[in-house]
Amino acid sequence: MNTTKISKTKTRPIVKETLLARYNCGPVQMSGDANGFYERHLTFDHVLRDTEATTRDKFEAIARSVRDVLSQRWLKTEETFRQRNAKRVYYLSMEFLLGRSLANNIANLQIDPAWQEFRQNHHIDPLQIIEQEPDAGLGNGGLGRLAACFLDSMATLGIPGMGYGLRYEYGMFRQNIRNGGQSEQPDHWLARPDPWEVPRPDQAVQVKLNVSFEIRGGMLTIVPGRPSSLIGIPYDRPVIGYGGKTINTLRLWAAQAPHDFDFAQFSSGDFVGALAETLTAETFTRVLYPDDHTTEGKGLRFLQEYFLVACSLADLVRRFRAAGNDWSALPDKAAIQLNDTHPTMAVPELMRLLLDEAKLNWDDAWKLTQRTLAYTNHTLLPEALEKWPVAWFRDLLPRHLEIVYEINRRLLDDVRAKHPGDEGRIARCSLIEEGANRQVRMANLAIVGSHSTNGVAALHSELLKQRVVPDFAAMFPERFNNKTNGVTPRRWLLLANPSLASVITEAIGDGWITDLAQLEKLKPLADDKAFRQAVIAAKRQAKLRFIQWLGIPELDPDTIFDTQIKRIHEYKRQLLNALHVVVLYNRLRANSKLDQPPRTFFFGGKAAPAYHFAKLVIKFINNLAGTLRSDPVAKGRLKVVFVPDYRVSVAEYLIPASDVSEQISTAGYEASGTSNMKFMMNGALTIGTRDGATIEMAQAADEENFFLFGLSAEQVESSRGWYDPRWHYENEPETRAALDLIARNHFSRNEPDIFTPILDALLRRGDNYRHLADLTSYAEAHKRLGELHTNPEAWTCKVILNIAASGSFSSDRTIAKYAKEIWNVTPCPA
Repeated sequence: MNTTKISKTKTRPIVKETLLARYNCGPVQMSGDANGFYERHLTFDHVLRDTEATTRDKFEAIARSVRDVLSQRWLKTEETFRQRNAKRVYYLSMEFLLGRSLANNIANLQIDPAWQEFRQNHHIDPLQIIEQEPDAGLGNGGLGRLAACFLDSMATLGIPGMGYGLRYEYGMFRQNIRNGGQSEQPDHWLARPDPWEVPRPDQAVQVKLNVSFEIRGGMLTIVPGRPSSLIGIPYDRPVIGYGGKTINTLRLWAAQAPHDFDFAQFSSGDFVGALAETLTAETFTRVLYPDDHTTEGKGLRFLQEYFLVACSLADLVRRFRAAGNDWSALPDKAAIQLNDTHPTMAVPELMRLLLDEAKLNWDDAWKLTQRTLAYTNHTLLPEALEKWPVAWFRDLLPRHLEIVYEINRRLLDDVRAKHPGDEGRIARCSLIEEGANRQVRMANLAIVGSHSTNGVAALHSELLKQRVVPDFAAMFPERFNNKTNGVTPRRWLLLANPSLASVITEAIGDGWITDLAQLEKLKPLADDKAFRQAVIAAKRQAKLRFIQWLGIPELDPDTIFDTQIKRIHEYKRQLLNALHVVVLYNRLRANSKLDQPPRTFFFGGKAAPAYHFAKLVIKFINNLAGTLRSDPVAKGRLKVVFVPDYRVSVAEYLIPASDVSEQISTAGYEASGTSNMKFMMNGALTIGTRDGATIEMAQAADEENFFLFGLSAEQVESSRGWYDPRWHYENEPETRAALDLIARNHFSRNEPDIFTPILDALLRRGDNYRHLADLTSYAEAHKRLGELHTNPEAWTCKVILNIAASGSFSSDRTIAKYAKEIWNVTPCPA
């Protein structure tokens, strides 16, 4: 690809010779011919002429061309790590919410000028090309998006790192809205070839199980006492650090049967039976998040987690030993980070490898395991702390159960020695939850089997120690620490918001792209009228871009764009947001001439298929939107839009366009949040509770530049014994009026009483997440926000101060702290 100097903004000029030197680092020399890669891929991969190619064909050819550009640098990176026998970070996660890769890879390789020239020469619409790429169906929410940001930052910082995950053929699901409700369709994101992945069948791993599986009556069933095995096939994807100097790897495992099919069965006419082993194996990585409300779904999830761990540990140990390292050097050459409890089977699996294959004694194996593993906790919800039946370990992984029992015996001996007679503490610390169905507590196992347990925001880390695992925090105080989450500014500002990124770069240069703390330089510019006007113009451009992309031309960019985009869950309180919209609607119904700023409320997020209450909330939001749309009193004043199938590529348009960020979880429930950080650096003002990382964000920007409301975590906790939601109904007129309007079926005229479960949850089942307790305070905060919006200069001043304070919330900062304080790893530049 041919390149020219960047001249749009004050970015460092990248000339053709510099890029050729960077990416011509192998035996195959690139000529610099702009047509070289693209034309060859169209001709030789698709056997097509340019005039015959579909938009999808062109996307694949372009993506493979970009992969060609980075391939030798990718090889050079791995070669450098191997030659220096560098310590590596292995990040194990069941989710990696990558989004689309083409635009991100072009930006991080800094070949955008070549991309622009290529588009012009070939008359290509970039949006049409980018829209051909599906979001990779490898994750669902914040856990997976954080993992993707962390991989980006590791590569940008030059840290030798590898992500390990599963290659799900289907994502969670594709969300459609029908009659206001959520319906789920398969998300077959791999229906067409993925141009980024590289299969490595020569590096396959065998995973042994103590059972076999058969398909009976269309159901996957276990056959105990008949050992079997699966084959893990690795598929590698490049993870490009900004500037393209370090290109790390995300390795995803696909399950395969040891044999393609039983030829004898097939020949005898049993065609389905002949393929049963293959179908069974491929089921293991078929779908992200099987329905865990069924025993079968939970069992598949259990096996997925073990499959990830077994493949990944076998692979990293093979790499470690191939470098000639002694087993005693394992913690000096490998740091394994467990992203939540899902990969916790790494504890007994690593012990099994060290005991049974390396033939180490228990004490040495245990020290190496603890020093190598580290655990990140992502939740304060008890139901989200995984527990797996002892019976499943016994039947599928009996050796692992033996190891868990021995870990537990030694642990409880220590507890008894320190706290004799304290049976309650012993029961709480045990790795085994006793009862009719005994279970292994995976969070306890992760804490005991690692040298570090970190939370992901200051409040979350404290509550983790105080409420969730206080006994372990007292027993191992040195292991507990905080690492507040962050997000990559490359995807979430440079790429997602080109208008604002250009304004910032014109003002302070482009150093912020890799050092987000430099945004602090914007603080004095909050008083600069010309800069404020530039920020206002950038926001309007982002709104118009989003409206065009969404395809709803009647959206008014002059209204306040107020956005809540999260997984639908009661504690995240999309219902509180919707109740406030009803309050605003009632005010307009009472006084159509009321002076309140026009607002457009955007919602986006998926509910788990079996989470019926969350799906009812989606239905309520859409019915509310329909009612407002048909009522003249709301026309041009109040609008609700539910954006279906929320995903990374939606967020990349909606977040830059938003004026207001809704971070309204019940205090004490949100571990951190990362969408809050993305909104902040894109110039949205936050209305939120004192929860998760929002507390630290408000401290960074000064609370006067946030709109905080509601109960604190301590107040929520202390109210458990006496809270009565009916008090708010009986004493707060606007609360009562909102609930009464719902009860009168104003939003469900064709489906009477469909929202009764919502009223029951709020008034008769305790309002567990304190919607009514916070509604009045929330409405008052919104009133302050609306008043500020009438003064564009004052509003924009706060916007700039928020952007300037967002520099603390880069994933580069977070990863630098992990590297120094947990992993003890240093950059290894190629």
